[in-house]
Amino acid sequence: MRKIWLLFCLSLALLGCASSDNRPPPTTMEVDLQKYQGTWYEQARLPMFFQRNCVQSEARYEVREDGRIKVINRCKESDGTWNEARGIAEAQQPGKTDKLWVQFDNWFSRLAPRMTKGEYWILYHDPAYQFALVGHPNHEYLWILSRTPRINGARREQLVEVAKRQGYDTSNLIWRQADPIEP
Repeated sequence: MRKIWLLFCLSLALLGCASSDNRPPPTTMEVDLQKYQGTWYEQARLPMFFQRNCVQSEARYEVREDGRIKVINRCKESDGTWNEARGIAEAQQPGKTDKLWVQFDNWFSRLAPRMTKGEYWILYHDPAYQFALVGHPNHEYLWILSRTPRINGARREQLVEVAKRQGYDTSNLIWRQADPIEP
């Protein structure tokens, strides 16, 4: 067990030191967190371990009185069960709202809090805050989000093109599976 734990910690440390030839993507520079809060439906994502069994995901953000953001992520698995993760997001730099640290409340984050903060960069949002792209600066993670469970094909292609221009490989996107009752 000790060897497995050591290997896990070493892997996380190496992942944190890994560099990419790609420069970090541009962000929106300013995000009105009051407009950004609410429910977002994941339309697509790049593969990641924590969402390996998700067929649908959604996130709810709520600005707290202290300026940080309450985060509730939900994942629906193929058998219909929902899993939930709760966390807190906060600005990486005071006063800048496009680059956030997100930390979820789980056993590992309580054990190693400095190792479990994730970078959440808001790369794009439309003026009405109906669509957004969120990613990681190393281009490893990407989410295409919308306020509704479904988006039309033209909007979908537009968001994929924005992600490509920002250096993301979109060929492996995993798209949201529709419910039988979704239009």
